[in-house]
Amino acid sequence: MQGTEPNTGTRTRVGGTQYEFQQLHLPRGTSRSDARRILTEQAEYGLWELERLTIRRDGSRRVLLRRRIIRQLRLT
Repeated sequence: MQGTEPNTGTRTRVGGTQYEFQQLHLPRGTSRSDARRILTEQAEYGLWELERLTIRRDGSRRVLLRRRIIRQLRLT
């Protein structure tokens, strides 16, 4: 689907937990069922959760997904 290229970045939240963020843009013609399918696949396979969904005036959707960054500690 055109327009769903992810834009990723990291930020630190309250409590020192770090999250990785991914921003998706769903064009105006995207049906509700297609949007649901895309977000469900991201949640199931990429372990993303929905941070924010914005429906713009032109009918397009801007989606902000997040997932927690789990750092492994080295045992020495």
